[in-house]
Amino acid sequence: MGNENLISKKELLERYHISYGALYRWKRKGLIPDEWFLKKATATGQETFFPEKLVCERIERIQSMKEDILLDELAKQFSGEEKKNEFLVLQTEFGEKSFRMCDVKSIALTDKNGKTRDITDLIQKILEEIDGGKV
Repeated sequence: MGNENLISKKELLERYHISYGALYRWKRKGLIPDEWFLKKATATGQETFFPEKLVCERIERIQSMKEDILLDELAKQFSGEEKKNEFLVLQTEFGEKSFRMCDVKSIALTDKNGKTRDITDLIQKILEEIDGGKV
């Protein structure tokens, strides 16, 4: 997901025929996580982008379920799902990226000499410690 495809807010609103107000209401209610709203500098100023796969799947689920379930109930369902998902968050001078651990295939560090070390198992052990309340 490091080179994830992003979709602009404008494209998202047009693709799903939703209003700006609906998108931000869903954000306020917790249907769309804050960390999915990525601010990026563009030639025309700052714009909001989203991880395309995650946000499109979520909007499609919201749209398919919103007639049958109140948004508050839907938010509870999604928040339960989000709690089950662990996230790896990388912060750089260029911004922040969140990755669901269930989507991560491997994590590696490369030192200044070009030697690469896979640390996926180490990260998984840390998550197990956190889940077990040891940290």
